[in-house]
Amino acid sequence: MKFLKESLSFFLSGCLVFATTPGVLVAQNDQSAAQPPVQAAQQTPERLQQLAAPIALYPDALVAQILAAATYPDQVVEADRWLQQHTDLKGEQLGKEVDKQPWDPSVKALVEFPSVLANMDKNLSWTSSLGDAYVNQQQDVMNAVQVMRDRAEKAGNLKSTSQEKVSKHGKTIVIEPADPEVVYVPEYDPWLVYGEPIGIWPGWYWYPGLFFDGPGIAFGFGFGIGLFGGFGWGWGHWGYDWHNHGVLFNHGAYLSRSRVFANRNNFSRAGGFHGGGFAAGRGFASSGHEFAAGTHSSAFSGFNHGGVARGFSSRGQSSFGGGFHGGGFGGGGFHGGGGGRR
Repeated sequence: MKFLKESLSFFLSGCLVFATTPGVLVAQNDQSAAQPPVQAAQQTPERLQQLAAPIALYPDALVAQILAAATYPDQVVEADRWLQQHTDLKGEQLGKEVDKQPWDPSVKALVEFPSVLANMDKNLSWTSSLGDAYVNQQQDVMNAVQVMRDRAEKAGNLKSTSQEKVSKHGKTIVIEPADPEVVYVPEYDPWLVYGEPIGIWPGWYWYPGLFFDGPGIAFGFGFGIGLFGGFGWGWGHWGYDWHNHGVLFNHGAYLSRSRVFANRNNFSRAGGFHGGGFAAGRGFASSGHEFAAGTHSSAFSGFNHGGVARGFSSRGQSSFGGGFHGGGFGGGGFHGGGGGRR
């Protein structure tokens, strides 16, 4: 009897082990499948140079505004739509209404340059990729700007004119307005102006007034910036610290609080952001010193996996070919005589 009980107990134990083994194997397989995803590779220097090509020959302060605003692609779209709906606003009145908007100062500043703002809206995939790269590879992006300027200079297409001053500080090429009160946005083909042609950004939209066929650079109307000088986000509040590779705003390091793109350098597997890249629970802080080289993801990546940017991207497509936005051009006035190709 005792032998039968022991045999039955052994048999039942064996059955129990057999019955639970598949579950154990499944759990092990699930655990193996749940390995953390491999981070995408960094953007290559060539890819970053392609990203920088459309803006590398702009004045330094305008480059700073664009890089900062690119971290807010949703606001870029909103601002461009708003400008289209308020073509009656001119000059200081336009500045006052823009000042009331909840946009980042960098986005407000671009209202002074409506063609630049509209181009960022129409080419939202490029804008978002630029913002993502700036967040995660800030120094590399600025190195790319300098590489492209050097290439344009060697190709004979970047030199001082009556519209802008080009100077060298060591190996750094600086571009500033020739007249501090008037800013000219250079017009050029970003895929030809640097000498050897580079690849066109996928789906690139040629916004009128900023680009033309040919290897040179031209200038159209100048934008007077005096009327927006009284606001805390205007032209005079922006610059670039080439030594520290950081955007300057109000004479200090610019701080972006966008939540569209994640700073993957400060992201913890345990969840959340850590370190200097997370400011007061509102996003990441791009101070010019906190973002070393990071990793690349898709054009619409980041904190909310690009949901905001994708939504606005579809809206941006609807206004392709919409032309110029009259309301913005009145912001600082036009200055003629700036035309010409070099």
